[in-house]
Amino acid sequence: MPIPTDERDPKLKGPLAGVRVIELGQLLAGPFTTTRLADFGAEVIKVETPGAGDPMREWGHHRYQDKCLWWPILARNKKSVTANLKEAEGQDLVRNLVRGADVLVENFRPGTMEKWGLGPDDLHKINPGLVIARVSGFGQTGPYSDRPGFASVGEAMGGLRYINGFPNQPPPRTGISLGDMLTGMFAAQGVLMAIYWRDALGGGKGQVVDASILESCFSFMEGSIAEYDKLGVIREPSGTGLANVSPSNIFPTKDDKWLIIAANIDGMFRRLCEAMGRPELAEDPRYVDHKARGNNAAELDGLIGEWTKTMDIKDLDELLDKHGVVTGPIYTIADIAADPHFKDRDMVRRVSDDFFGDMAVPGFAPVLSETASDIAWLGPPEIGSHNKEIYGGLLGLDDAELKRLKDAGII
Repeated sequence: MPIPTDERDPKLKGPLAGVRVIELGQLLAGPFTTTRLADFGAEVIKVETPGAGDPMREWGHHRYQDKCLWWPILARNKKSVTANLKEAEGQDLVRNLVRGADVLVENFRPGTMEKWGLGPDDLHKINPGLVIARVSGFGQTGPYSDRPGFASVGEAMGGLRYINGFPNQPPPRTGISLGDMLTGMFAAQGVLMAIYWRDALGGGKGQVVDASILESCFSFMEGSIAEYDKLGVIREPSGTGLANVSPSNIFPTKDDKWLIIAANIDGMFRRLCEAMGRPELAEDPRYVDHKARGNNAAELDGLIGEWTKTMDIKDLDELLDKHGVVTGPIYTIADIAADPHFKDRDMVRRVSDDFFGDMAVPGFAPVLSETASDIAWLGPPEIGSHNKEIYGGLLGLDDAELKRLKDAGII
């Protein structure tokens, strides 16, 4: 199934080099799935609507020369082609691409692919080994499957939104599309598991990876369902810390910044007490173990906060680290950009682009020791910029046929 070595794009590097992925859909959850794969060398062919393209091209308020700065990161290492999937000839282009693909990722509303004759049953007749990742709000089955779903709703109904924030206040959202990206990560993991089963374990055929935003968010709810089932406990929002866990919170500093201190295991709490010059606190019955500290969390956090306010954040961070206490400042993106650890780990990379010039972008996580990835190019600036390469080179369509398809509004 993998692309033969002599036919691979030499610019795409990483452990997934040779895996060809067709991306259908738009916005974030589906495309983030393929971003994870493209980052590690997969050849991702992104199919966009002629003329309009993926709305993510225009997403984001802050722009550079009227261009979105999120798109080049989300679509890096991907190749853009166009196909009008509402037309039979556009659907045929996808069918032909599928013949030589390992994976197809789509995030349309359930039933849409079937309506176009591109459902799993149809595609597996063309390519029985195809892994099909279907990303949706609520999954492909169940009473909510027909509902459209965005990250905000998945986070709300999956439980994440309720436990976020402070008691007796409206539950806030995280400042990113958390549910979409969680789902993209789960879907990418599912794709890799399906490929491993197909190729390494002898499964020999493709399968459907059904990833929903709702279930991805619910999967991050730790032990909440067991706590409710066995004890009737409904986990509540706990503000800046964790309920009945101390110290594990944010603490103020002399220079009006905030520092995380997570010293909620006994040995580390003793080291924190030593750093504070208060070793006797570790033997105080109110704080002597995890349960006692949890029962007196507000009192203990207040005591620690009074101490942290006597020092600037840099000195405080260095002191706590010297004593082996888990700690760290709350960073803005400006702090991240300046931090030497991010630079040393190559997590803030600088790339040169014809349009954007020299620009900082995120590196690759996780870091692999033997199969390093690379940024071959940033997200294609033009819709369908790889039509000739893919349709002409891969499918063998000549210039006259490409022109006919363009004039007919198919590409």
